[in-house]
Amino acid sequence: MAMTGGDGTVHVNGFASNASARAGLALGAALVSTLLCAPATTAAPQEGGTVRGAAAPAPAPAPAPGERPCPVVYFDLGETLVHTADDGSTAYLPGAASYLRTLRERHIRVGLITNVPPSWGTTDAERAARLRTEVDATWRGPTAFAWADFGDRIRTPRTEAERKPSPVLWQRAKEDSGGCRVVYEAETAQEVSVASSVGFVSYQVGLPHRPAFLPAGLVELLGRRPG
Repeated sequence: MAMTGGDGTVHVNGFASNASARAGLALGAALVSTLLCAPATTAAPQEGGTVRGAAAPAPAPAPAPGERPCPVVYFDLGETLVHTADDGSTAYLPGAASYLRTLRERHIRVGLITNVPPSWGTTDAERAARLRTEVDATWRGPTAFAWADFGDRIRTPRTEAERKPSPVLWQRAKEDSGGCRVVYEAETAQEVSVASSVGFVSYQVGLPHRPAFLPAGLVELLGRRPG
């Protein structure tokens, strides 16, 4: 079955292939109820509710025409959406391109929370541009990486101290969400745990006996709740 723990982390376990249709429907109803009713967990604020050393958050950008205002789904990049092979080439991981396409078709906003060298730029936009250059230079997949889907929602460290697993990047992304429910999907348990601790509904990808990514229908349901 599936459930959301008290820390906001979504856990999905496989169920027997010979289960009845009625049991499957009951499972789905329980999952929806749990996801919609589980409280978000927030981290204790530092120094009057702001991240130490961080500037006051800017107003959240308005969704582009046709985009849903909520939720916002953030991803890690390497080994969550893309894989770098031994020869240095980069391509989508299985299912990642189709999952992003499904979210796009449902007008769900997506973003990246990823570590890059702070020296790559003085702003998120500059560092994101350098990241795109680096990834595109090694890209060998049949479908180009969907950079346009992520817009200005690419959060990168401004200093070495902000690199994940520091919670700063998740805190910045949540502050920019305009009060929306925020989701984080990554391949490492540590990042999933940190994201949950600051109020994300987090999902660890790549585990056996569970969907490769958090199902898009459940993401839509999460968007009905404020962050």
